[in-house]
Amino acid sequence: MNARDPPSAEVSNGLADVIGALEEDIIFGRLKPRERLIEEGLARRFAVKRHVIREALAELEDHGLVAKERNKGCMVRDFAIRDVEQIYEMRELLQERAARRIRLPVDALLIARLTEIHRAHVTAIAAADLRRVFHLNNEFHDTLFAACGNPYLTESIAEYAYLAHAIRSYRIADPVLLRQAAEEHAQMIAALGGGDREELVRLCVEHINPAKEAYLRAYRLQLGAYLG
Repeated sequence: MNARDPPSAEVSNGLADVIGALEEDIIFGRLKPRERLIEEGLARRFAVKRHVIREALAELEDHGLVAKERNKGCMVRDFAIRDVEQIYEMRELLQERAARRIRLPVDALLIARLTEIHRAHVTAIAAADLRRVFHLNNEFHDTLFAACGNPYLTESIAEYAYLAHAIRSYRIADPVLLRQAAEEHAQMIAALGGGDREELVRLCVEHINPAKEAYLRAYRLQLGAYLG
């Protein structure tokens, strides 16, 4: 196959499967920051050629989940304190702007849809179904921020949420923080239904902070242990 040929369905599906599995490993904390991603071992795990692994790692690197270091290969990206603060500054700015753009009062259909997603999210948390928790959480926020009416803003919010996967994993691993997130979703729905703009803005901004703080606590503990 030359560079102009499209990949076969088998290769395409294999690549997508590898990317999806590695994303989930990072999201759910099975792969930790700075953990090495060794091509040979991953090729055995997924029963694919090493070039598929290289393509998957390159795509994850493009999206900011994986870092490549000279003479060391690829590893899960490690976010320093400054990185985390800057990423979350952007997330706060974007989500605040989206919340301010949502026209209040919102359509009853939006309230009904968010309520439906919220109930499914609560059920998934109770069942400790973390994969479903993660996807329902994303669906809730995608649905909420789509109401801002600016698809470019909505897409930017999703992109920064994706970049923060390794940071957000510290919330999804904590049942207390998951229940807090679900409670805040309910409060967002109430703010939308009641036309309370400032409460909605506050919730959309503060909602993302527990994951950031959990990551930073773990980072500082790890740094302290390293420094001895």
